[in-house]
Amino acid sequence: MSLVHYKPVNLFDQFNDEMNRYLSSMRSTAANQEHDWTPAVDIQEEDSHYLLTADIPGVNRNDVEITLEEGVLTVKGERKSDTDVAEEGYRRRERTYGTFLRQFNLPDTVDTANISAKAEDGVLKIAIPKQEKPEPRRITVA
Repeated sequence: MSLVHYKPVNLFDQFNDEMNRYLSSMRSTAANQEHDWTPAVDIQEEDSHYLLTADIPGVNRNDVEITLEEGVLTVKGERKSDTDVAEEGYRRRERTYGTFLRQFNLPDTVDTANISAKAEDGVLKIAIPKQEKPEPRRITVA
């Protein structure tokens, strides 16, 4: 039988982490429910940066807005319909039009001042550079 140490502070930390995860997922779920469609996104980690790639075919780059606030990167935009006629003449409509929104929690180690984005051939690429973690330093007492 192994001995397990009881650490109530550790249990509180675990509870806090679980609540943060839950509330974060609720925020992104609620945000996605208010919009018409959700673009597929890949997130790739390189040595020097993260690369976020989103499929946004038919979306004009002027209709995409990327914001960063309190460590949350928000990508929202709109794919506009080619015609104003809703259903006339169509046998089948599978392409979705309207607004979209995706949100991503960024780690503390990103360089928020140098985030860049470009859209080409229906693909949005957002480069999020990393920055060095500050090394702990010793402060002498005078």
